[in-house]
Amino acid sequence: MAAGAGPMVPARASDWPTRTVSWIVPFPAGGGSDMFSRPIAARVSEAIGESVVIDNRSGAGGTVGTAVAARAAPDGYTMLVGDTGLVYAPTIYPRAGFDFLRDFAPIAAFGRVPYALVINPARIDAANLEAFIEMAKKAPGSIDIGSAGLGTVTHLAIGLFEGRAGIKLTHVPYRGGAPMLQDLLAGQIGAAFVLVSAVAGAVRSGKLRALAVINRRRDVQLPDVPTAHEAGLADFRMTTWFGLFAPIRTPDVVLDRIHAAVQRALGSDEVKRLWAEQGAKVELESRADFANFIDREVERWTRIAKAANVQME
Repeated sequence: MAAGAGPMVPARASDWPTRTVSWIVPFPAGGGSDMFSRPIAARVSEAIGESVVIDNRSGAGGTVGTAVAARAAPDGYTMLVGDTGLVYAPTIYPRAGFDFLRDFAPIAAFGRVPYALVINPARIDAANLEAFIEMAKKAPGSIDIGSAGLGTVTHLAIGLFEGRAGIKLTHVPYRGGAPMLQDLLAGQIGAAFVLVSAVAGAVRSGKLRALAVINRRRDVQLPDVPTAHEAGLADFRMTTWFGLFAPIRTPDVVLDRIHAAVQRALGSDEVKRLWAEQGAKVELESRADFANFIDREVERWTRIAKAANVQME
């Protein structure tokens, strides 16, 4: 009778773990989710006494690996490293194969990384965000702005920015953030939303100009760059976050133990140093706090995705 009710969980979840734990990263190795998960996984492995391995399963904007994690047994041996783009993925991918709120239990945040609106000053002569917006209003569509790809957070952010500022830009999608940044540096495009950590050096050297940090607070890596709110766009914020999730119905005793191990890892001196180098912010919080945050993110980004009317095959 019980076998027909769904995936089985260990008879004694308190014995967990007794074998290797897999964290599915639904993006290629070397990306943000991968980079932020590996230092945490190494320290969690030490804490729980079993190996934690990263399983990169990329494809379709992260939906392939996420769907695999959603179908995994809720026994604590398969988990998901999620990010901002996955919470609205079912809105733009009709066959995503998962519902984030229905299928996953939030465990802990790894970190949050803010974006900046950056321009190549050789292409766009704007001293600040106000001047950029005024230029765009005078000549709709004359400014090209790159994104990391169709359906990505940076794509949706462009639409959100256009709506808030009352402007029209020309969207240039790329196959990832790295080639987008290369073309921005080369002057092939004029503007882009880029992670602060990826662009701080080029801004400090004068190769690029940051018009605003898209966050509530200024960033320590670019302390002289105002927030979008300070620059005149109230409540315009955009960060990418990374965190750990488990299939729904995973026993609380397992979730609590993983959560505690992640919190200890985030408090270690080495992780603090690595995160500071990337400009990542993290607030140690309870599982309930993280779950509430995810609820708000799903609602917010789903609304943005619907307004952007982006549909992916």
